Amino acid sequence: MLKIDLLEQMLVISIALSTISCSLIQKTKKLFPNSKWLSFYSLFINMSMGILFCITFTNIEFPMSLWVGLFSFLGADTIYKALEGKLQSYRDIISKNIIEVPQANYIETEDRS
Repeated sequence: MLKIDLLEQMLVISIALSTISCSLIQKTKKLFPNSKWLSFYSLFINMSMGILFCITFTNIEFPMSLWVGLFSFLGADTIYKALEGKLQSYRDIISKNIIEVPQANYIETEDRS
């Protein structure tokens, strides 16, 4: 079953982490002569800061902190906005057994007998 609350919590943490890591990367990117290694450097910073951030400030365990680092690298703000209001629990999806068709979509047929 999808743990929506945990996913939302991780995305919110990733948003805070991505702002911090982005400013750190902007300050330290001058150390690289070319931008070839900058994306790997960014991934490394986000993953390591995700682990440290989660261990220090939350009760999220190590494997989940890797996800926080990955979400931070990918752009947690964009992911959160894309999923906001669209996530439903499995129970909510299954409980919707009724399909409602608007009156405007009814097709009237003629009796051919």
